[in-house]
Amino acid sequence: MPSEPKINDNIPMNRRQLLATSAASALSVSMPPAASALARQLKITGLETDLLKRPGREPNYDAIHKLGIDQGSVVLRIKTDAGITGWASTSFGMIAGGPKVVQTILEEEVKPVITGMDPAFPRKIRAELWKALEYHGVGGVIHFALSATDIAIWDIMGKAAGLPVWRMLGAYRDRMPAYSMCGWYYDNDADLSKYKRSINQAMEHGYRAIKIKTGRYSLEDDVKRIRIALDIAGKDRRVMTDANQVFNRNEALRRGRVYQDMGLFWYEEPLQPHEMDGYAELAEKLDIRIATGENLYTKFQFADLIARRGADVVQPDNRRAGGVTEWMEIAAISDGYGLELASHGGGSVNMNMLLAMPNAIYMETGGAQKMIDGEIPAPQEPGMSTEVSKIEIEKYRVR
Repeated sequence: MPSEPKINDNIPMNRRQLLATSAASALSVSMPPAASALARQLKITGLETDLLKRPGREPNYDAIHKLGIDQGSVVLRIKTDAGITGWASTSFGMIAGGPKVVQTILEEEVKPVITGMDPAFPRKIRAELWKALEYHGVGGVIHFALSATDIAIWDIMGKAAGLPVWRMLGAYRDRMPAYSMCGWYYDNDADLSKYKRSINQAMEHGYRAIKIKTGRYSLEDDVKRIRIALDIAGKDRRVMTDANQVFNRNEALRRGRVYQDMGLFWYEEPLQPHEMDGYAELAEKLDIRIATGENLYTKFQFADLIARRGADVVQPDNRRAGGVTEWMEIAAISDGYGLELASHGGGSVNMNMLLAMPNAIYMETGGAQKMIDGEIPAPQEPGMSTEVSKIEIEKYRVR
């Protein structure tokens, strides 16, 4: 007769003890070392930052901005007692002093609040940071810092679980349609040769959708640029336009009617972001999709826009919208209203979130990607895929 299972040599093991011991044994065998960290409470033990400045490039322009002249960013690392580090980066394309301000907020305001907290509680961390920082305001560069913190927190959780974050969030797809933001304004481009080259390169890389800038000059100039883009793109490819806040309501409506008659897929940010009623008016009077949201902060501003029926496509920016935690709530609100969603910006952070959103239709990109039928495959590395190499940090770190 087989001997009775025992916890030790003297004490017989009952059924409940046997099951618990077997489960613990199975977990210790099957769980990867990183994932086993989730079986106990984690603790944030520190926060580190690096200020980077890459050399400027040839500038490009939209309707109101000159971009590329200041390439500053902040790299954030959040440390834990499990030896897992969460990474995030936040950048500015045109404000030289912005990264230093964000770095100061992270090191002097965020670090004391989150040290000792468990990264498995991102909503609690967000709530505590709001209480600690709301006197400064929770928009602007404050929110750049809060967003980076949240992204790094989710990177920790993904690594601890041994999963890419898009799987942790509850995936909807494993690849994401992407469009190329390629049709900028350029210096010394009266013949639009640089403009044409950028669109042709996007087509060669396999994109099936592109976006161009309009609104810097006359309507006649817009029409010329749109016709070129449509001709190069050809049939079965989409062309969007972005006016970057340059119009008042009357001009936005006048040009929007022309854009929709030319067959553009969406009309992005024609008004300043606070013009909620203006966006509602455009969305009511135009058939073309109205896309906006890159300059909105928090789910509360998005909820205001959406409740007013001011957008057909909402476009959160991962620096302003609040990171993974806030983004997923924005996506749920917009999905509840039957609206589509597209990211402002690209990269692994946006990709991990968009893959878990049923109403996401596009990720914006600014360069060549690994495209498969106009889509980008999901990242497979645990976490957010946000780490910055030591070589890059050493090369561009501000000392």
